[in-house]
Parts: sequence; structure tokens; C-alpha cells
Amino acid sequence: MENQTDVHEFILLGLTNDRREQHILFVLFLLLYTSCLLGNGAILVVVLTDPRLHTPMYFFLCNLSCLDICCSTVTVPKMLTGFLMQHRSISFIACLTQLHFFHFLGSSEGMLLGVMAYDRYVAICSPLCYTVIMNKLVCILLAVTTWSAGFFHALMHTVVTSRLWFCGPNLVQHFFCDIKPLLKLSCSSTALNVTLLNIVTSCISLGSFLLTLLSYLYIIAFLFFKVQTWQSRWKAFSTCASHLTVVALLYIPVLSNYMLASAGNASDREMIITLLYSIVTPVLNPLIYTLRNQEVKSALRKFLRKNLPSGRI
Repeated sequence: MENQTDVHEFILLGLTNDRREQHILFVLFLLLYTSCLLGNGAILVVVLTDPRLHTPMYFFLCNLSCLDICCSTVTVPKMLTGFLMQHRSISFIACLTQLHFFHFLGSSEGMLLGVMAYDRYVAICSPLCYTVIMNKLVCILLAVTTWSAGFFHALMHTVVTSRLWFCGPNLVQHFFCDIKPLLKLSCSSTALNVTLLNIVTSCISLGSFLLTLLSYLYIIAFLFFKVQTWQSRWKAFSTCASHLTVVALLYIPVLSNYMLASAGNASDREMIITLLYSIVTPVLNPLIYTLRNQEVKSALRKFLRKNLPSGRI
């Protein structure tokens, strides 16, 4: 079956058509994007340069920072360009490419958070076996599996979306090419697309969420029944606080956006929710891990002392 595409480009309607608001939003999102690059880049540099942080927990944190940088880069630069230009067009191929990489990186991040929860479970509940269970090869395999599963999940959506017939109109009611607003523009049946979005995407999101939830239920049970003092319990659980915060910031909006997918309009509420997990959360993640993690703060201070000309922090 040949691809029946008459539409060669789409117009991204974006967040607003008011020029004054667009200029304000341009400055705001430029600052957020810059903060995302600097914050996540700092975590990557600090973890890679400090041998004390060469552990499974920080290996997965580096993967998370890399995913955050890439995920923001997929959507924000195009959105920033749209704030400055009247004609906010994107070619059909570029639209599918953006769709693919957004879902590739987003689903990989969701699964990575599940892996990170399992890592915390092993570290707290089986500390003597931690280095054996979470050895270097296992960590690499888990990371590769996470990225690969995300890639093929996104590829599935990209392929079935590319087989749709777009005959006009071509106005995408979103600030980037996401699946749901594209389905509304299709002139052919979207039943398969909606089914895959509801079942496969929901299963991946829910599966990662349930793995995270199960890991923390085991951690809580272990701390209450095996650890005697409240001080020891709090110390162990405090290592998970950052991860739990990041999990909540990602899973709650993603599940609310994709659990009940349809080919209807991309409402303002859905666009705001997408902004939260695609732009705001990547900015907050390095702050959350840095502010609550003494090892990262110590390594960051050490790095800055070594590299700043004054030698002082």
C-alpha cells in the first residue's frame, strides 16, 4: 500500500497568536531551555569526572539527564522559532521525525524511571548483593534495553501514522507534532492508531509506573519490618525522595494525557500538561537531584573549585 499523503506540510498553531504574548513566551521558554541544558549538562559533567559517582545510581542519572536534554531539544527550538515567525510550518517528514523522537525519548525516560526504582530497591533491600546484582554489564544492558524499547515503541507509532491519508486541512492544534492532534487531521480511519495509543502506550506507561510502585512498596515494607530505628529508616528512604519526586512529575501528566486517547482536539489543558513533562520537568530534574543529594552537591563544588579561575566557591 502506497502512502496516500496529499498534505506536504503542517502548520503548528502553537500556544497563542498574540504577538505580545509570543514575545514573552519566547523569553520564558528560552530561559527554561537554557536552564535545562546547563542543569542536565552539569550533572553529566560532574558524574563523568568524579570517580566517586561511578555507581549504578549515577549511571542511570546520567541517562536521565541525557534523555531530558534530547527531549527538550526535540520540541523547544521549533517552538521558539514559531514565536518569532508568522508562518509556523513543518514539513510532513520533519513532523513525523519530531513525533518519533518525542515518543522515543519520552517512553525511554518513563521506563528508565522504573529501572531506577528497581536499582533503589536492590540497594536498600539487598545491600550485600547490590554490587553483584547491579554489576556494570547488567546496568549497561538495562540502559540499552530501555533506549531500544523506547525507539521501537516510537517507530511503531511513526509507521502507522505515516500510513494515514492527509488530504487537508493541515492546521495542527499543538506546539509540536504529537499523535493525537495529527489523528484529527487524517482523512482515513484512525482506529488502529487510537487502539495502539490506548493499549501499547498505556501498557508501557502503566508497566513502568507499576514497577516503580512495586519497588517502593517493597522498600517501605523492608524499612518498617527489617530496620529497627526511625533514623535509619529515614536515612534510607531519603535516598529515594528525589526519584519519587521526578516520578510524580513525569507519570501523573503522561498518564492523564495518554490513558484515554482519542482523535479529538488537543485541548488547552492537554497542551499545558504536555508543557509540564516535556519542558518544565527536564528543568526541574537536575535541581531536584542536586538540592536533595549531598554527594552530587559535594562533587559539583569540587568541580567548580577545580575549574573556576578564582578557585573559590
